[in-house]
Amino acid sequence: MKRINKNIFLLAMMAASPLAANAQTTNGADSVEAKKKVHVAFRDMDADKLLGGVSYVDMEELQKKDYTTGSLDDLYALVGGWNGNNLWGMDTEKLDNNDNSNMPLVIIDGVKRPSNNVLPSEIEQVTFLKGAQAVVLYGPKAAKGAILITTKRGTVDGLQVQVNANTGFHVAKEFPEYLGSAEYMTLYNEARANDGLTPRYSQQDIYNHASGVNPYRYPNVNYYSDEYIRKVYNRSDVTAEIQGGGQRAHFYTNINYYRSEDLLNFGNAKDNYTDRFSVRGNVDLTLNKLIKCFANASATFYNNHKNKGDFWGEASSMRPNFPENAAPLIPIDMVDPYASNALSILGKSLNLLDGKYFPGGTKANQTNAIADCYFGGKTTGVSRQFQFDAGLIYDLDKFVKGLSFKTQFAIDYAASYDLSYDNKYAVFIPTWSNYNSNDVIVGITQQNDEIVSGHMVMSNSKYRQTISWNGHFDYDHTFAGKHHVTGMLLGNMYTTTSSGTYHRYTNCNLGLLGGYDYMGRYFAEVALAGVHSSRLAEGNRDAISPSFTLGWNIAKENFMKDTFVDDLMLSASYSDLNEDIDVYMGDQYYYLYEAQWKTSGGGFSWNEGNHSDITYSTIGSNPALDFIHRKEYSVSLRGSFFNRLISADLTFFNSDMDGFIIQNPSMFPSHLSGGINGSSFKPAINNNIQNRKGIDFSVTAQKQLGKVHATLGVVGSYVKTKYKKYDEIVEWDNLRVEGHAIDAIRGYKCLGFYTYDDFDKNEDTGKLTLKSDLPTPKIGGTIQPGDLKYEDVNGDRVLDTNDLVDLGTWSSPLHLGFNLTLKYKNFTLFMLGNGQFGGKTVNNGSYYYMSGENKYSVNARGRWTPETADVATHPRLTTLSSANNAAASTFWLISTDRFNLRKLQITYDFPQEVLKSKYVKALSIYLSGNDLLTISKHRKIFETSVGYAPQTRFYNLGVKVTL
Repeated sequence: MKRINKNIFLLAMMAASPLAANAQTTNGADSVEAKKKVHVAFRDMDADKLLGGVSYVDMEELQKKDYTTGSLDDLYALVGGWNGNNLWGMDTEKLDNNDNSNMPLVIIDGVKRPSNNVLPSEIEQVTFLKGAQAVVLYGPKAAKGAILITTKRGTVDGLQVQVNANTGFHVAKEFPEYLGSAEYMTLYNEARANDGLTPRYSQQDIYNHASGVNPYRYPNVNYYSDEYIRKVYNRSDVTAEIQGGGQRAHFYTNINYYRSEDLLNFGNAKDNYTDRFSVRGNVDLTLNKLIKCFANASATFYNNHKNKGDFWGEASSMRPNFPENAAPLIPIDMVDPYASNALSILGKSLNLLDGKYFPGGTKANQTNAIADCYFGGKTTGVSRQFQFDAGLIYDLDKFVKGLSFKTQFAIDYAASYDLSYDNKYAVFIPTWSNYNSNDVIVGITQQNDEIVSGHMVMSNSKYRQTISWNGHFDYDHTFAGKHHVTGMLLGNMYTTTSSGTYHRYTNCNLGLLGGYDYMGRYFAEVALAGVHSSRLAEGNRDAISPSFTLGWNIAKENFMKDTFVDDLMLSASYSDLNEDIDVYMGDQYYYLYEAQWKTSGGGFSWNEGNHSDITYSTIGSNPALDFIHRKEYSVSLRGSFFNRLISADLTFFNSDMDGFIIQNPSMFPSHLSGGINGSSFKPAINNNIQNRKGIDFSVTAQKQLGKVHATLGVVGSYVKTKYKKYDEIVEWDNLRVEGHAIDAIRGYKCLGFYTYDDFDKNEDTGKLTLKSDLPTPKIGGTIQPGDLKYEDVNGDRVLDTNDLVDLGTWSSPLHLGFNLTLKYKNFTLFMLGNGQFGGKTVNNGSYYYMSGENKYSVNARGRWTPETADVATHPRLTTLSSANNAAASTFWLISTDRFNLRKLQITYDFPQEVLKSKYVKALSIYLSGNDLLTISKHRKIFETSVGYAPQTRFYNLGVKVTL
């Protein structure tokens, strides 16, 4: 017992220390053999025995030719069925208040963890579990797919050190383009004229702003100019990987630091940067012939240093001439030297830039984005994550041939908070005058008090703790050299506690797996998961999720011998998974099965003048509320041909998500709802069915072409979705949801612009009235020539929401990816790209459709006027709100079809004869570019970020040395 305790202590110490170079651990051959396996749910399998719905990427091999900074970066160009957001189109948009990431379940080293807390350099393999049969053992929270990330382990005896250093530059792709002050003011006057209003700006005002005679009184602020933004910024990182061991133990350690700057180039924002330091230690230890242990520990320290304010948000909304009559910063020497009161006010200010400039403003604009960066203070966003897990593997072969037991316990803790200096600054409203043709400030009004506390404040403190455990008996034995039998009996749970959330995010399930194959030719597998959910009523919280899979390796049949077929596996599967991810309505995840009541004040009044509150029902009781079911069948065909020249994998799937919860079922009589305060006695029930049907595929070809070895891969998926069942009562067929795509875009069919021919003009008043033979618009706003005209789809002579139609889908049904590797001597060229086709988007944001007090982009130049009616690309300008023009319609609809060249990297591996060093075992240098090219009709739209930091291309130089 003492020896075991001593070994466990040693195990923990090695996990925490990268310097355990002389530790003795497990057999290196075992680790090497494990690398040849594919990591799937709670077990490892030979790649040629996978039965569909699974894809994997060897990250260690990929990292030799592809430098990336994110754990899942660009893998959609290598894996069919993964589009970067979901697997097989499974919407993972709403998980829980505890975990609202838009990702499938991510499992890192057997534990549910965020994918952004592991680096590519730490990863050995990433496995994508797409099919229902592949995730059944993970329980209800994995019903929409899972991504398994397995980190590296020590595999070498002795000691090996590998250092990788990178530095590169982010280059902005596109910046939004806005009108200057004079042009904006001119068009704003035009908008007011369209509304029947008088001009706001005089021609003299417009001239003054255009001439630049005094940019402090007549500002023309370009927030995207070189004055505020640099065109490139640096990102650098260094990683040290240390591994080693001997007969009894092996360890792997990864130490990483990166630092990334910012595009802003003034004030406190000039010093913006993000840095991250992380350490990971993985240890494998052989206690004796029967027991092996492992431990994994990781610590991450992340800091985001940033300026106060929202520069990018204000840059997209603050008009170039605002604040009016006051630039964001004004020189003090613009103040009349005889204006003693003004100078006295400024002399007391705590916020003068270099003693020369003060922040300008108005009563309506008491801050500005420029002054925020100079005087507002600064913030450091702090994040700390600590992860630890340990387990053992017990070989029970001496009791039952082929039996073993594995268990793992993990505890993770993450905390985040902001540390900030929250300064409050005043803006100064200038009073201008003009002496001898020179503008001077003769008066100053201070708006707000100034506070520079010098004290750091902590805010936005959050934490997250995850505790997980799993244990399973595994059986793996071959009888008579022909009959291979596998089995698993599993218990699995994890629970996450988060700040500000009462209920824990939990997953608890049992699992039973039985598999058989005859000489690697015929396969059968049955998996059952006993699942539990606290979101459902007692007595209805437990269910069984079954999965059945059959496989046939056709290549091993006698009739396939001596053919061009190397391997050909056909498999088919049916599963019915119970999931509670979608057991919610709005922001409520629990007690949906209970009758619920609310109380509202200010209810009934009585003769005596007393008031009584209203208590009303919001939902009726339904203790039979059930899990949502993922009912899926799939067929997969995987093979290799012509002596491994071509490898291919094709899967067809048809999946129903059955039983989505609805709150106001139409099957109940209407008198049960619509009462006081919208009260309802209707219960929540399982009803709607979503269907996803499609294929995913991958094809890889490799061939030696003279001295060049070429490998080309093409992957993709095509997914169509629809509501197979949807609770609705509609008067018009165009409004029907059932039978249409899950993410259908609803909008109007645009017929162009209203013209003067569509109106009758009153000769006395000049007022325009829409002709009586046209449908009456009721979408919103006053209709005039230059507004958008829509089709009366239902023919009721009224244009309203009853005329909405299906315009397409937000998501792209077809996703494609390609990767190309060319090796010539010691040079490697790697390239990958991706494309999406068939999707749409509605381009009616404030940058593309301008009304009211919005800032005007260059798109306003295409506005409708009587002179440009035939070529206009934008409705008439208006200073009023116009819901009619802003509505989603075919006018704003664009295709999201695009192809992206995501990566290009050239690597040179120095030959050993050049190195001639007993210390340096390998040396590589590489140059890479990320996000280099987008081919699309709407490229500029896709590459322009509005209200956020610009998108960038990244060019990197790296070196890797192994010692």
